Amino acid sequence: MYLSCLPLAKRRQLGTKVVSHRRAGAMGNDTGTRRISLSRRAALGGAGALGLAGSLGIIAKPAIVRSADLQKVRLGWAQPAACYAPLGYAAQKGIFAKHGIDVELVDFLAGGENALIPYIASGKVDVAAGFLLGWLKPLDEGLDVKLISGTHAGCTRLLVGHGSGIGQLADLKGKTIAVSQLNGASQQIFAVGLIKLGIDPETEITWRVFPGNLLSAAVQKGEADALAHYDPQTFGWIKDDHLTEIANNQTGPYANISCCTIGANSAFLQKDRGVVRSVVEAILEAHEYVADHPAEVAKFYEDTYKPPVPEERLAELLGQLAYHHHPAGEALEREIVEQIEDLKLIKVFKQNVDARAWAKKRTYNVFA
Repeated sequence: MYLSCLPLAKRRQLGTKVVSHRRAGAMGNDTGTRRISLSRRAALGGAGALGLAGSLGIIAKPAIVRSADLQKVRLGWAQPAACYAPLGYAAQKGIFAKHGIDVELVDFLAGGENALIPYIASGKVDVAAGFLLGWLKPLDEGLDVKLISGTHAGCTRLLVGHGSGIGQLADLKGKTIAVSQLNGASQQIFAVGLIKLGIDPETEITWRVFPGNLLSAAVQKGEADALAHYDPQTFGWIKDDHLTEIANNQTGPYANISCCTIGANSAFLQKDRGVVRSVVEAILEAHEYVADHPAEVAKFYEDTYKPPVPEERLAELLGQLAYHHHPAGEALEREIVEQIEDLKLIKVFKQNVDARAWAKKRTYNVFA
């Protein structure tokens, strides 16, 4: 099933010939041909509207545009993470193709927990979606990527064992928290929450690394008092009645801040800004669709990718995620500023960093 298309942004000339494409994935049927003219002014106007609408969670829906001249883009994603379901759905159901993109999904988690950065730095992917917190320090250290748009808020949780006596963040003073990556996004999210409560996450918390699939077992065996990790594993551990949730990044300091964010290799962005805009439009359209049709997408994802949670549970999870949240431009800059100021508290960023100038330099508004 196709959504109505957003304005296609990769046209560089006043008149554009648009012909048929073969739909991606299992939907591979010829769709016939048509010609359409798209004025540059109309495309830019629509893109500006999308930028504003995207930040408000509203997507405009002009007529479908199909093209035989698809642009190849390698898109980095994390297949096991449930919040990436919109990308898999969009690739298989032709949403990227409708926006003129021949997308190749590259699972960067296959290279390890922190493989997104080397994948995009080495050119293995052109565009990627990853934790906003995961982008920031590498960008500060020279990663040549521009952040384009948030995709959603909130997919990370802090869990404890039943009967642990731990009911809130403040109870974790002196405790051990299990994570899958030392100083990764999951740790940083809750370290900020802890320090705002007066608990030093360096000296008053022990962070211990375990493989992601063994985090729950570590808590149940008493090797850690709590765990910080992302869905769908954390959601599954709650539903299996193994663990209790005491915090997440849909509440507290990160309640209204992007969790995952789209970044584009700067050289790729400079080569064809319009292609990147089309990729982002397709991604945001897919997120809007999942927000309104979580059960349908959960069934697709279960059938196609075999996630570690059953279909009904995945549908419930997708229905909870804030898929309408995708700021761009100044809205994204504001969120980055807030996160940098928080990261200063836990010494990830130096105190003298000008957060506003930093954010402006490392973002790019493809909708402007």
